[in-house]
Amino acid sequence: QVQLVESGGGLVQPGGSLRLSCVASGSIFRSFAMAWYRQAPGKQREVVATITQGGRPDYAESVKGRFTISRDNAKNTVYLQMNSLTFEDTAVYYCYMLRSAYWGQGTQVTVSS
Repeated sequence: QVQLVESGGGLVQPGGSLRLSCVASGSIFRSFAMAWYRQAPGKQREVVATITQGGRPDYAESVKGRFTISRDNAKNTVYLQMNSLTFEDTAVYYCYMLRSAYWGQGTQVTVSS
């Protein structure tokens, strides 16, 4: 059983930055690719960024150049650095262990002036 716990969400003004963290329990973290998803009100959950076991990232077009995904296998943690935030980035952000059943509980990111 794996638990994924996100943190770092909050309220930020347009143009601001936030860094999300997701800590995984157990010892299998380094064996799995990880992802950040988000779900805005009234919309489907969508992938934001993924990172392979070896650290190769990939991004949705909407966040390329603004968001950076990274991981620290020694800390069982995946991060999402979000810069130049816009109103459209407002959503609940979820951490997901790819090809598993494990999701985090979500952390709210609200971009508002």
